[in-house]
Amino acid sequence: MKFTNSIEIALPREGVAQLLADPAHFRKWLRGLEVHEPLSGTHGQLGTTSRVVMQSGKRKIELTETITRRDPADLQEIPTGIVVRFDREIVGAGMWSAVRDRLIEADPETTLWTSESEYRFSGLLMRLVGLLMPSAFHKQSQQHMQDFKEFAEQGKDVREGQN
Repeated sequence: MKFTNSIEIALPREGVAQLLADPAHFRKWLRGLEVHEPLSGTHGQLGTTSRVVMQSGKRKIELTETITRRDPADLQEIPTGIVVRFDREIVGAGMWSAVRDRLIEADPETTLWTSESEYRFSGLLMRLVGLLMPSAFHKQSQQHMQDFKEFAEQGKDVREGQN
C-alpha cells in the first residue's frame, strides 16, 4: 500500500526542519508516542536506529526506525532551492514501512511538507488489517502532519487536555 500526504506550514523551511528533527518536541505533536530512543547512532542522523513505542488505544506497538536519508545533514543554513529530505524505514511485528518526507520552500515564510508512505504486511492478521483498513493509515499520517502544523505554528501540544 502506498499513499502521499501533504500540508503547508506557515514557517520558513529551516524552522520546520529543525522542529521536525528535534526529539525534544516529538511527544508534543506525535500522538501516542511513549518512547523514541536511539539504539545505535546519534538521534536523527543518517544510519541511526531507534526504538519507538506507540500507544494506540489500549494497544502498545513497538517499532524499530532506521534513518535511511537526511539531506542536508546540517539544518542550520539550508541553501535556497534545496529540498530537505528525511527518509526512514520502520519495522514492527508483521509490518514494514518506508516514509519519505520532503520539505519544500513554497515562499520564504511557508513550507510545503510532502510525505510518501509505503507499507507492506506479513502474517494473516496484519495482511487483513492492511486490506480492510488502508484509509486508517493514510488518515493517521495526515493527523500527525496536522498536529505538527498546529504545534509549529501555534505551540499546541497534543497531550494537553488528555487524561
